[in-house]
Amino acid sequence: MNILVTGGTGFIGSALVRYLIRDTLANVVNVDCLTYAANPASLSCVEDSSRYRFVPLNICDVAALMAVVASAQPDIIFHLAAESHVDRSIAGPMAFIESNVMGTCAVLEAARAYWETLPASRRAAFRVLHVSTDEVYGDLGEGTGRFTELSPYAPSSPYSASKAGSDHLVRAWYRTYGLPTLVTHCTNNYGPCQFPEKLIPRMIINAVQGKALPLYGEGTQIRDWLYVDDHVQALYRVATQGQVGETYDMGGGNEIRNIDVVETICALLEELAPSHKPKGVAAYRDLITFIADRPGHDVRYAIDATKVRQAVHWEPQESFSSGMAKTVQWYLTHQGWWQPLMTGELSL
Repeated sequence: MNILVTGGTGFIGSALVRYLIRDTLANVVNVDCLTYAANPASLSCVEDSSRYRFVPLNICDVAALMAVVASAQPDIIFHLAAESHVDRSIAGPMAFIESNVMGTCAVLEAARAYWETLPASRRAAFRVLHVSTDEVYGDLGEGTGRFTELSPYAPSSPYSASKAGSDHLVRAWYRTYGLPTLVTHCTNNYGPCQFPEKLIPRMIINAVQGKALPLYGEGTQIRDWLYVDDHVQALYRVATQGQVGETYDMGGGNEIRNIDVVETICALLEELAPSHKPKGVAAYRDLITFIADRPGHDVRYAIDATKVRQAVHWEPQESFSSGMAKTVQWYLTHQGWWQPLMTGELSL
């Protein structure tokens, strides 16, 4: 099988590429323009594989992307390339529209041009899987059930609005052109190789550097957390076993307040890295600092993952406890991965 991954040097994309090289026999082409959040070091373990090829390319360059797709001859395209940080989307929304909306349109057009050239048997087997987010559904609110694939869209931020737009494009290309697409929405991911601007890596890194652990509001926002390796295994199963035209929502069943996530990190650091605690600080949790909430901050996200669990027989392998222990340990033992990234605002 030949697989093309867009955004394969980012957090989830690199986990997917590592999984494909390690656990399948697929040939993998990774297309990535290497924005600030991409890190080639995340793929150092696969870069010498004869089944892996990296192509530096902005997906908005439609002509160049069409040439790469034609060369790669993919059976599956996993589309993960996206701008994904809510705070950055509030400060500069145009980059999110360009990457997430225009970029997705370019991927769909490149996929369609290629798909239309395939013989009937390969056309029938070809798939485009678009990886989206539960944030397209907006603010769930406390105690009001969980999102499902039938939940209405109500995005709250420029980021989630751009992802909602990309979802609509994918479904339109399926309906209008018959392009065999699938859409997935996932809850918050965590694990190795996540860029340090995101909550969990930032809390771990700040703590071991003796810096404040900033939390919006009172830290009572609730998210459902899924370990990244569980997510990418679900993506592969959906791409190979899911029904064309369908949407699949993925979650870990771990609804936790942000303050409790940070408390968990602090407790793990007390166990795994007591010597990193700064002088004068009795406990890591003393570094927790509450800051003004961000505009339009959603209170709660939660996913009902019944459909994907039943359709492709997928279950997360990591509990939040086991996944967090692995994650904290990874950042403690891979300072060479994240230290070069601690520049600009991340150095504060």
